[in-house]
Amino acid sequence: MHIPQQTRQPMQTISPSIGHKWSIWWKLLRPHTLTASFVPVAIGTVLALPSQQFRLDLFIIMLLSSTFIQIATNIFNEYYDYKRGLDHEHSLGIGGAIVRYGVDPQTILVVAQLITAAAILLGLYLCHESSWWLLPIGLCCASVGYLYSGGPFPISATPFGELVSGICMGLVIIVIAFFIQTGIVTTIAIMGSISTSVLIGAILMSNNLRDLEDDQKHGRKTLAILLKRTKATYCLIGMFIFSYIWIIFLVTIDILPLWSLLSFISIPRAIQASRWFLKNTTPESLAPAMVATAQTNTLFGFALVLGLLLQYCFSQYNLLLYLLP
Repeated sequence: MHIPQQTRQPMQTISPSIGHKWSIWWKLLRPHTLTASFVPVAIGTVLALPSQQFRLDLFIIMLLSSTFIQIATNIFNEYYDYKRGLDHEHSLGIGGAIVRYGVDPQTILVVAQLITAAAILLGLYLCHESSWWLLPIGLCCASVGYLYSGGPFPISATPFGELVSGICMGLVIIVIAFFIQTGIVTTIAIMGSISTSVLIGAILMSNNLRDLEDDQKHGRKTLAILLKRTKATYCLIGMFIFSYIWIIFLVTIDILPLWSLLSFISIPRAIQASRWFLKNTTPESLAPAMVATAQTNTLFGFALVLGLLLQYCFSQYNLLLYLLP
């Protein structure tokens, strides 16, 4: 459904202060979501530590590049949701730069394009220092950042949003972060990325559950809409459960160390999010549930990184004791 341009004009502001302008752009970045970029890079890098190869410059550049891609994706989403009439002044979970603060939409688009270009330039450095086979993969990730909300058939309006976001921001980022440090891709990098990929997909599922009615009105066909609210909620809960069971499985078969179970400290947030989604249906009441879902991914990721670091440190300590006379 197309909404005429005159019905969705952005709210105009009057000479905002410099501090207020910065706050507008800060909100546009959606900083609370950016741990979804940091966590996979950290996991991939820590998984690579036992290879005894670590370059700080590659870690920092990879972190910046993946964060820039996510920021650009957020800004593209802000622009194209406005153009399609999906956002309004009271929409939840948006930066609101256009519909609330009157920022020129074309400026928003140009900023997203510049940030994407910066991410690609950083990616070229990674290719130069590791392998040029990363170039087509990186360009695909940048394209997905645009196609998620842009183009004639945005991914965010299809049932494949959770799958694409999980693969690109989970598995692909973790494997690349691992590869640029080691020069190879192993089973631990792929299998160790699965839980994080599923939890990133869960963030999008929680967003689509919150926006289910509004998305339905605009003719979108998200997975939450196709499954309907009850089944979609149970699907989300199943994603939580699978993520933890997968870690237990990897520990059992010695792919991941026992310390990886530290990731289970995120379970209370997953339970809290699940209960909110089971009890509530309105966008306002589900906003905290979506936040709890994102926090589950963040806590899970940081705890997993900590567990892997502890295992690495203990192994190095034991090796030192063994080598000492």
